[in-house]
Amino acid sequence: MGIRDHLGRIVPLDEPPKRIISLVPAITETMYHIGLEKEIVGRTRFCKFPEDKVKSAINIGGTKDIKLDRIHELKPDLIIAEKEENTKEIVETLEQHYPVFVFEVQHFNDVFRMLNDLGRLTGREENAATLSKQIKVAFKNLPHASGKRVAYVIWKKPYMVVGKNTYINSLIEEMGFINPFTETEGRYPVVTDLDFKQAELEEVFLATEPYPFRDDHLDEFREMLPDVKIRIVDGEMFWYGAKMVEAATYFKTFGDRG
Repeated sequence: MGIRDHLGRIVPLDEPPKRIISLVPAITETMYHIGLEKEIVGRTRFCKFPEDKVKSAINIGGTKDIKLDRIHELKPDLIIAEKEENTKEIVETLEQHYPVFVFEVQHFNDVFRMLNDLGRLTGREENAATLSKQIKVAFKNLPHASGKRVAYVIWKKPYMVVGKNTYINSLIEEMGFINPFTETEGRYPVVTDLDFKQAELEEVFLATEPYPFRDDHLDEFREMLPDVKIRIVDGEMFWYGAKMVEAATYFKTFGDRG
């Protein structure tokens, strides 16, 4: 028996897992939200939420640099991974020893598939369905940017932006923004000053993660793009899953409905 993951792999499970390791920060937070506190035995060092609970789970390394010996010590009966967050090599290594379920979240609507499958996988269907409803209600009242052109910047030296086929771009579009860099090759394109200037931008979002953009970076973008609104945005608010309920309130500052 088993359950098919988002890559089409059959993951051998015949009952809800009792010892889970999560390699995905957003899904770790979501699992706590749907009542899996006792089942989560391991998580990455980037799994920060909920702050009052994650410390009870063992740190097994990073999302792309796991400590295999720590995982073996924990003896998990399920490991949670995500196609973008974790590497193919990590999944292939771990699946030699344990059931590994790989999610794929590249679009706003993928979140609800993730929640449905996470609930089914762990025996928390009702809690996951409740969270899905909460997110849908919260996002009904988002502001709408009415086609404003925006760049979401994630890195410096070189500049990198969010592009096509990413959850963050899908979320930006859900709020009514247009991302001109979806026309650029790659999911996270490298761009130049000239690219920014030619994109006819109306706003630039400088995210606080993975690169830690802060207020002292605003001046360089204002000098480059004097007629564009530049703002620092909390990158954690662009996580999927449980964080989305909180994020919907945060996004209400992003524009007028229309």
